[in-house]
Amino acid sequence: MIPSALLTDLYQLTMMQGYFASGLHTQTAVFDMFFRKLPYQGGYAVWAGLEELLETLETLRFTEDELAYLDTLGLFRPDFLAALRDWRFSGQINAFAEGRVVFAHEPLLTLTAPLWEAQLIETMLLNTLNFQTLVATKAARCVLAAAASPHGGEVIEFGTRRAQGPDGALSAARAAFVGGATGSSNVQAGQRFGLPLTGTHAHAWVESFPDELSAFRAYARVYPDSTTLLLDTVDTLNSGLPNALTVARELRRSGHELRGVRLDSGDLAYLSRTVRAALDGAGFPDVKIVASNDLSEGVIAAIIAEGGRVDVYGVGTQLVTAGGTGGGALGGVYKLAQLDGRPRMKLTGDPVKSSLPGVKRVWRAQAEDKTFGWDVLTLGEAPQAGQLVTDPTNPLRSARLPATLTWEDARQTVMAGGGRTQPAGTLPEIQARAHCELARLPAETRRLLNPHVYRVSLGVDVSGLRDSVSAGLRAELK
Repeated sequence: MIPSALLTDLYQLTMMQGYFASGLHTQTAVFDMFFRKLPYQGGYAVWAGLEELLETLETLRFTEDELAYLDTLGLFRPDFLAALRDWRFSGQINAFAEGRVVFAHEPLLTLTAPLWEAQLIETMLLNTLNFQTLVATKAARCVLAAAASPHGGEVIEFGTRRAQGPDGALSAARAAFVGGATGSSNVQAGQRFGLPLTGTHAHAWVESFPDELSAFRAYARVYPDSTTLLLDTVDTLNSGLPNALTVARELRRSGHELRGVRLDSGDLAYLSRTVRAALDGAGFPDVKIVASNDLSEGVIAAIIAEGGRVDVYGVGTQLVTAGGTGGGALGGVYKLAQLDGRPRMKLTGDPVKSSLPGVKRVWRAQAEDKTFGWDVLTLGEAPQAGQLVTDPTNPLRSARLPATLTWEDARQTVMAGGGRTQPAGTLPEIQARAHCELARLPAETRRLLNPHVYRVSLGVDVSGLRDSVSAGLRAELK
């Protein structure tokens, strides 16, 4: 569903009217979207939500009902409301392709548009990109944790019932797939996004029958080729496991195979080892073990470290709510960088919260081993070997670029004149891009705990412009 034009904060509309009344609304504005701190105390983020944003911007309109509602607020002049009737997004967007890895202090997206257009979409843009990038990053961390098992492991999204409302559930399912989840339990997400669907049964199914074995047999009769049995309604090892083995033998005798068993409580490392041994010993090595119960990347890593034998991790609450240390919200912001050709910046009393003026390009370096090595912001040309670059948060921290790096323009024009510049990427394509991008990060940057900080630096032209604009603003205060 395309969001309404009213999915915005009131002050966006009041500012739009102010620009309109002052004759400023057609000035060409350049805004950057960026974040200042990586989530989860991690080393990277996975950029997600861009394709949905572009789809929204192509068709965004004010309907007659929406304009009538705005009129009831008593804030807006008739001529402004009349102008909104013909409002369309006509701007240009340069951005990282969805699925790429991104870092703090670099513009992930740069939007160039008439000022009132750029102002209206700020809230919607941040709402879409902040949440989906956060969930995609969480999913990628869970997937990388699961992949560390010598026996392999995959992640599925299981969190609809704990998500932040229906829209949050759908966005989370989509973003989790971008981050590497192989499927979702959310049927609407399957229909809308083409995601693979997966599921087992609830404890209530077992409780609805005279005994656990009857419940297992009934489920297997209905779904003989896709049965995954939940083992812990009564007793995982003393009831659920032996009953599941009985049903597995019965399915095999009738020409079918048990697909899996699910563990939803208890010591998942110990239980999965024990269940794996029993399944293998009984001649069912291909039956998958699914684990759920408030999983996160840390829990997955602990299960693997303790010798757990889980094949599929159903990650729910922690994934769809983007929970965990350093989670909850990405903190992406949208700041004016240029207006009618004049650089603009937020100076503020907190240097960390200052923004970077000017229209910038983001260059990404590839090291000799093909891994990503450095990102540098410039106002134009690619960085050169030997150039001095500085840290965005500490001008005194500088370094010279080595000659061993190969540079690429990390972003592309994805929208011009209010329309896409290329066909929309499919979710499998975006997921594959994220997988390749993560593989090209240095291993030290990917790790869950105390990752190496990937370097993002300012070229001398960007830092020089920042110093110049900052000095001008300070001079005005004297």
